[in-house]
Amino acid sequence: MNVSVSVMNISSPRYQEVWELREAMLRKPLGLSLKNENLDRDNTNTFFIAEHEGKIIGCVLMEPKDSDTVQLRAMAVYDEWSRKGVGRQLVQALEQNAWQNGYKKIILHARKVVLGFYKSMDYQQIGDEFVEVGIPHYHMEKSAPNSTR
Repeated sequence: MNVSVSVMNISSPRYQEVWELREAMLRKPLGLSLKNENLDRDNTNTFFIAEHEGKIIGCVLMEPKDSDTVQLRAMAVYDEWSRKGVGRQLVQALEQNAWQNGYKKIILHARKVVLGFYKSMDYQQIGDEFVEVGIPHYHMEKSAPNSTR
């Protein structure tokens, strides 16, 4: 399996492919559409994309929250690539970028069904279950290695 991870932003000509992935995997199964959402946040996000043979098969976005914190969001991998390490590669690339750029903490809202995945990557559950886009989520955090938190 030859999967490469690279970085892009909203001005990339491949943004539409990422939008379609997010729509197919994160919104359509819930009966929702990105067409009905304000995507202004995408303008300030760094996009990490996983590709196989030139096709985008996964993505995750990194949104700066303040000088110390970024949010991991909009993680999506096509079903046929699920449980093959693509998500792990994407999260590792995001983490490496965050730590190299001096961020001290990554936060995220994990859907209940993927809570175990993030726990396996050393994210800590903070607080109780809450509902976002109509389904259960948990706030999770991870501090940078050698971070004094």
